[in-house]
Amino acid sequence: MKHTLALLTLLAALGQAAIAEEVKLVEQKDKQQIDVLVDGQPFTSYVYWSNQKKPLLSPLRTPAGNIFTRGFPLEKVAGERTDHPHHISSWFNYGNVNDCDFWNSPPEGFDRNSKIPYGAVRHKSIQSIASGAGSASLQVSSDWIMNDGSKVLQQDETLVFRASKDLRIIDRIITLTAQDKDAVFKDSKEGAIAIRVTRSLEEPSEKAEVFTDASGKPTAVAKLDNTGVNGVYLSSEGKVGEKGAWSTRAKWMTLSGNVKGEDVCIGIFDHPKNSTYPTYWHNRGYGLFAANPFGAKEFTKGKTTLNFTIKAGKSETFRFRILIHSGKLTAEQTEAQYQQFLKDVQ
Repeated sequence: MKHTLALLTLLAALGQAAIAEEVKLVEQKDKQQIDVLVDGQPFTSYVYWSNQKKPLLSPLRTPAGNIFTRGFPLEKVAGERTDHPHHISSWFNYGNVNDCDFWNSPPEGFDRNSKIPYGAVRHKSIQSIASGAGSASLQVSSDWIMNDGSKVLQQDETLVFRASKDLRIIDRIITLTAQDKDAVFKDSKEGAIAIRVTRSLEEPSEKAEVFTDASGKPTAVAKLDNTGVNGVYLSSEGKVGEKGAWSTRAKWMTLSGNVKGEDVCIGIFDHPKNSTYPTYWHNRGYGLFAANPFGAKEFTKGKTTLNFTIKAGKSETFRFRILIHSGKLTAEQTEAQYQQFLKDVQ
């Protein structure tokens, strides 16, 4: 009872503090992007640039306007890592659908060998745009294109951008429809909704490491100067850091730290209506923050195999929230935010 009352009190306090701000979507067809403005200031952009292999949310900013996603490979920022060129700001895709790799598919100008062919997620159309006080919504469609040019999945998505004092939210409601063949998400650690963060939100690096992707491609991740590097992962199950939380299952995960003098807490929330809930977590100390609903075999060391399948002509809907909070959040405060997510997204 005490815990319930405390949670209700937190929700009420958060509600009182939430002063809605104007959220406006501005389409720029010539730039192949839709800008998201909060009270006239840039928050992020939905971009579908032709030289990328997937739509992106790029960059992501805190309520104070500080960019917290990594600049590379779009630009080089002093002190940031330049590994994994396919980790670009924030995205949604997967490492193995019908033996085609959508995750590691590199942007133009980068060459990466793969044991399986690369695919691409191609933006197809904008269905609707709506701006307003406190929130704005965008409906878009994309095609998952195999290496042979065939379409394996259609992605129809609603993105809802919410803003209030000290808080930014992106809800992604993603419906995937298999085309004329079953779409099999073969177990891979490479997925699915992800953010690559700036250097200060990484965990302090203890040593240089080499990570190998599903195709066998190694990537060296160097040990860098740890000055100002202070990122800490925390899961809803109390797991802390990459070592504690990687491969575990949880309904939410946060990454907390400081960006240019601003304390921030970044969260990814999974929804109970997602058929693979609670998701596995692919959180790396070098700055990859990802929820992976599909890669069971990789995360259980072979004890469980999922090979999640969408039958031909059938659909699956996944609901996620990205939360960006200016200031620190306790686990209890994050849980209050999670409960609000469940109210907002049915």
